[in-house]
Amino acid sequence: MSKLIKLYEENPNPRDVQRVVDVLQKGGLIIYPTDTVYGLGCDITNNRALERIAKIKGIKLAKANFSFICEDLSALSDYVKQIDNSTFKLLKRNLPGPYTFILPGNNNLPTVFKKKKTVGIRVPDNTICKTIVSKLGNPIISTSIHDDDEIIEYTTDPELILEKWGRLVDLVIDGGYGDNIPSTVVDLTGHEPEVLRLGKGEVDNL
Repeated sequence: MSKLIKLYEENPNPRDVQRVVDVLQKGGLIIYPTDTVYGLGCDITNNRALERIAKIKGIKLAKANFSFICEDLSALSDYVKQIDNSTFKLLKRNLPGPYTFILPGNNNLPTVFKKKKTVGIRVPDNTICKTIVSKLGNPIISTSIHDDDEIIEYTTDPELILEKWGRLVDLVIDGGYGDNIPSTVVDLTGHEPEVLRLGKGEVDNL
């Protein structure tokens, strides 16, 4: 059974953040808060951890559409092809925020994602996950954890998350009650932004 660590968004305890980073660096899986629903994640550079997540989700890793949680927009150039000014302004206007932006990936993507032409980028408006990513030094994977309930699609209570997922992951972060509305997914690889999933993020300013 995994452990539950309490982190406060206003001021995440550095020692506890380091404990989370240690788990990630050893190939562990974590469940963590974002500005939308709780996410299941790992270090994007650890293939074994990525395989574990794919197995949990019941998909082949090569076909997985995992998003990258980044600390800020400065990380884009590491994984995304050069984008034009209007696209950058759109990103800057909406991030940090409850969006997943699909962008053209470059040759620096981790080996398991090399065949993918695009990558989903998230910069959540949540201090906990951004602090973890900053301390780790590279993005973590983001994939939502779904609930079996037909009405409530996402579990919002960290204690219930631990109860349901504790045997599958190494660490659950209690960052308070989560949201039950996922991010808005926007494809920026075409001539115009295309909303693929309407979620928490407003689309008026896209």
